[in-house]
Amino acid sequence: MSRIGKLPITVPKGVTVTRDGSRITVKGPRGELSRSLPADITITEENGVLTVARPSEEQRHKALHGLTRSLVNNMVEGVTKGFQKTLDIVGVGYKAEARPYGLQLALGFSHPIEYKAPKGIKLTAPVPTQILVDGADKEMVGQVAAEIRSFRPPEPYKGKGIKYAGEQVRRKAGKAGGK
Repeated sequence: MSRIGKLPITVPKGVTVTRDGSRITVKGPRGELSRSLPADITITEENGVLTVARPSEEQRHKALHGLTRSLVNNMVEGVTKGFQKTLDIVGVGYKAEARPYGLQLALGFSHPIEYKAPKGIKLTAPVPTQILVDGADKEMVGQVAAEIRSFRPPEPYKGKGIKYAGEQVRRKAGKAGGK
């Protein structure tokens, strides 16, 4: 049995889970998430607890068992608490400004970069050198954070660029020196 797949998912009050064929929809205080799941895997709800089960011990079903449970758990957690990623900006003159459409980034290029936030994602810049990506969909939050980081990833010599909070940038030694 899958160690992750056999864990139950508790559904908090105020969250509704509906299943229509292979499509599952989770509604909560932070929004609504919907996803298509593998048809073989069954999800049952009783007394506010979701249980994920697989039909056989086939390798494919074993692989989908834990995945399905994690996806559904992330949906339930997303509509209740939400997910957040923090990005740090390092470099002289590098900054981010929150705009109504998303972000405006100054990253040392000849022009500012305007990033439009997808639906369901909230981008804020509490200080000019920090970006908060907030949303209910864990996959979308991670994708948006990765896209913003890709504009100017941290370089190994001075560490300038956009990095995740807590990310360790491996530094390299510079030139060996003169004559």
